Amino acid sequence: MTKKNIFLIVVGILMLVIGFFCLAQGPAENPVSLTVAPIILVLAYVVVIPIGILWYSKNKKKGD
Repeated sequence: MTKKNIFLIVVGILMLVIGFFCLAQGPAENPVSLTVAPIILVLAYVVVIPIGILWYSKNKKKGD
């Protein structure tokens, strides 16, 4: 794992925290909890965290 992988996974976890915080806001008709939170959560679960896990650097040394 490189620093780039760890950074992407940390960003994904921060996005999850922000998404769940937005989801918990206000009444059920709140646009933040209805639209913004699901978009953030889907991006974190489907895009950012998998890229952080699967990212492979081609410039990797043979000793690593």
